[in-house]
Amino acid sequence: MKENLILVNYKVESEAYQALSELKRDTSNANYTLLQAAIVKKENGTLHIMDGFVNGGTTDDDTWKGSLIGSLVGILGGPLGVLLGGSMGMLIGGAVDANDMAENASLLEKAGDSILDGETAIILLAQEEYETALTAKLNNFEVAITRFDAAEVAAEVEHAREVEKQMAKEAREKLRAERSETFKETVAKKRDELKNWFTNLGK
Repeated sequence: MKENLILVNYKVESEAYQALSELKRDTSNANYTLLQAAIVKKENGTLHIMDGFVNGGTTDDDTWKGSLIGSLVGILGGPLGVLLGGSMGMLIGGAVDANDMAENASLLEKAGDSILDGETAIILLAQEEYETALTAKLNNFEVAITRFDAAEVAAEVEHAREVEKQMAKEAREKLRAERSETFKETVAKKRDELKNWFTNLGK
């Protein structure tokens, strides 16, 4: 059995919802088990979870926040994803030779690049004995299917969170430094104004 994160791109949005409904009716069999599944849509450059399910649990906002797919979408829609876009996967996944870029692209990079604005996809977290079974089920519609090692993606997401924390820390420090410098300039200006007032007193 292998744990995979699977990206399924749909040309027709309604087909993604139909496929999700079919997957929900058959989440576990001898060939695969689905743990999480979500329909995502890119709007104004940001991915959003539109629908989905967590096997054996609810799918409220708190559930998605604690899931691998929810964390992934959160990273892609956060400041790091907006800032770096498609190159993010290579940045946080390690250096990749330009010639091997396509072969080594992570899901973070793939998701940022392959889902265009207004397009829809399904992201699945599955344990598979044979990939052919789930592939055959997904191929009921015209789709593009890409599999990634779920453990590697989970590690990238964790690394991305640390990168975001560092970015936020550096941004706060820069803002504090800028505010401090601006404050000093304002104090100097006010000191000059006050001196002028006293100098000109009675003139």
